[in-house]
Amino acid sequence: MKYMIAMFGSAESMTQTQSPEWIREMIGFMVNLDEELRQSGEMVYNEGLADPAAAKTVRLENGQPVATDGPFAEAKESIIGFWIVDVASEARAVELCGRIAAWSGVVELRPVPAGPPEV
Repeated sequence: MKYMIAMFGSAESMTQTQSPEWIREMIGFMVNLDEELRQSGEMVYNEGLADPAAAKTVRLENGQPVATDGPFAEAKESIIGFWIVDVASEARAVELCGRIAAWSGVVELRPVPAGPPEV
């Protein structure tokens, strides 16, 4: 089953609250996790994202797309990176999330279905 694992945080606040050593350790963890998932064949795709300060929210106003600065939610943290994994079970996906949450505090796990729901 495929899952998206979304990591939340803010690069700006991380650099203000964490030591450079902690940040290097966290990046090392991410590099090692990515390699582990590639080696096991569970990695489908992953990317880090630009800081939320670079995000735009797009809404339709009078049928026209209007972009405003910032992520969707009025929050200090937003998605800063994600993995798409193809694992044997939800338990494995939850285990991976626990390892990531040790660094980010919170992780969202969402199934990636093979297609849209039937209506």
